[in-house]
Amino acid sequence: MSDLPEFEKRPRARVMPLMNDVFGSSFVALETFEDGRFRVIFRRHVFTLPDEASEPSRSQWTTLKKRLKRRDRRIFIFRDYGKVMREQPMEEQYYLDFGFFRYD
Repeated sequence: MSDLPEFEKRPRARVMPLMNDVFGSSFVALETFEDGRFRVIFRRHVFTLPDEASEPSRSQWTTLKKRLKRRDRRIFIFRDYGKVMREQPMEEQYYLDFGFFRYD
């Protein structure tokens, strides 16, 4: 038995406005999964990185997660997040997996 909650299966069209609001021009893609989870792909411009930093800090990730949760309190954000290499265009981008708690 899984320790994960059951997620509400929201239509992609209902989630897209939230992602556009939070990520703005840094939004790249929204992937959906059969179990109701989503993965948002975004450009590094979401984070303000000092010149000497090549990666966002843990604090910056936490702030981003809090920003999402303030927009929808039913959001569940997975611990797994990080960097991906996308081909169109070829650049490093970031991802964050999430779902929406199901309330019966």
